Amino acid sequence: MAWVYLFIAGIFEIVWAIGLKYTNGFTRLWPSIVTVIGMIISFYFLSQATKVLPIGTAYTIWTGIGAAGAVILGIVLFGEPKTVLRFVFLAFVITGIIGLKVTAGSQ
Repeated sequence: MAWVYLFIAGIFEIVWAIGLKYTNGFTRLWPSIVTVIGMIISFYFLSQATKVLPIGTAYTIWTGIGAAGAVILGIVLFGEPKTVLRFVFLAFVITGIIGLKVTAGSQ
């Protein structure tokens, strides 16, 4: 169940990271509310996952999911650059996430 919690935490990490863009520096009410709620949910599920998973593994995977999701949604939603090198380095992040999951053992 810890891995499910970590995945949920990572999804909400993406929600609040992208939400930050829409808050306009926390000057817009509803995007700010969604962002803060996303933060709370993300931290809650991360805290549940770290009851079982090693903190180094959980935290790194959590931030990796958030980073990869933010890059992908930045491209889709905000027209951020789509360069070969960005996708190569994004693949490194995803490979690292998979590697940490595989080497974490049976938690």
